[in-house]
Amino acid sequence: MRAARSFLLDEAGVPPGRLLYFGESLGAAVVTELATVYPPAGLVLRSPFVDLAAVAGVHYPFLPVRALLRDRYPVADGIARVPVPTTVVYGTADSIVPPEQSRVVAEAAPELHRLVAVRGADHNDRALLDGPEVIGAVTELADQLR
Repeated sequence: MRAARSFLLDEAGVPPGRLLYFGESLGAAVVTELATVYPPAGLVLRSPFVDLAAVAGVHYPFLPVRALLRDRYPVADGIARVPVPTTVVYGTADSIVPPEQSRVVAEAAPELHRLVAVRGADHNDRALLDGPEVIGAVTELADQLR
């Protein structure tokens, strides 16, 4: 992630004021961590979870997931320290990341630009890949950064 950022800024000549991070699910955790160190101009998180233990606990309630996890990926805590325009997109029927966790992340964002609920979309549905709501959310935030 750091190498990709460096390439975009140093080699491809992307102005820092136009750099937008986009992360899906676990990738949302990765770009949030990057944003705490190298804030972008804007951030789009698709199906973010509060932290890895919170989402794992939903699927494995019988395991002591907090004790077992080495990497925490604290998205909600991290996003609270990233003061950039942020859009959160999630599916209302997400069976992997509960929609309420994505909403908690949105509430933690100090500069929430927009919260986009894609009705009826599950975690890996095409609507959350390149559906009009996702494309619209990304282009709207990018246009704001011009």
